[in-house]
Amino acid sequence: MDDHEVLQHLLNLEAEAASMVNDTQAEADRRISEGEKQNRANYDEVFARETAALEDQYVKNLAAFRENYRKQLDEYRESLKAQQLDMAAFSSLAEKYLFLKET
Repeated sequence: MDDHEVLQHLLNLEAEAASMVNDTQAEADRRISEGEKQNRANYDEVFARETAALEDQYVKNLAAFRENYRKQLDEYRESLKAQQLDMAAFSSLAEKYLFLKET
């Protein structure tokens, strides 16, 4: 084997090695891209599931709070209706404080 053949053989090996490196890099890039797509799909699935669960809990809590508020308001209205009004005492007290009269 002469020098020219040795150099040509080394150049062929270098080209083959470069080709292998490029193929390996392309495969790594493909796997990374595939992994990123899978991770994004998993994230979107979990996010959608958790968001739906939180939204459902929010709707349930809001309905419960509104119902509780309505009940408390109804109870307060009933307690106001049940109270006896003493108009004479109210008038006397209003006159005392508003017109600064002594009784």
